[in-house]
Amino acid sequence: MGVMAWSRIVLAGCWVSVMLIYLLCDVLRLFAGSFTPGHIGNEPAKNWMWTVAALTMLIPIAMILTTLLTPIGPLKWITITVSIALVIFNLSGLPYKDFFDNMLIVISLGLNGFIVLYAWQVQVTPEVTP
Repeated sequence: MGVMAWSRIVLAGCWVSVMLIYLLCDVLRLFAGSFTPGHIGNEPAKNWMWTVAALTMLIPIAMILTTLLTPIGPLKWITITVSIALVIFNLSGLPYKDFFDNMLIVISLGLNGFIVLYAWQVQVTPEVTP
């Protein structure tokens, strides 16, 4: 397996991890009772808010496929841009009410930082297909 293929696998695995951290936050919030049904924050949620939430959760899933299917040149910059955007989005929501929420978001921020650094060091060279 070539270096480029290995880099894609590592990045795809990182995006799976980001997605699972987000999911874990939501599941723990449900079990902890740290939510009011139909509300986001302290206000009643409108349909567009749920759409934005769904699209946000789809980003890591889309990045898994993007990582595996996009040529390495554009992939490097797509990965860096998306990861930085998620960091900004998550920082805008801090702090959360519960410690576990804050802890998991900080871990996801660290993982996004790793994704940026890993994507940055990927060498853009033509891939050789066997």
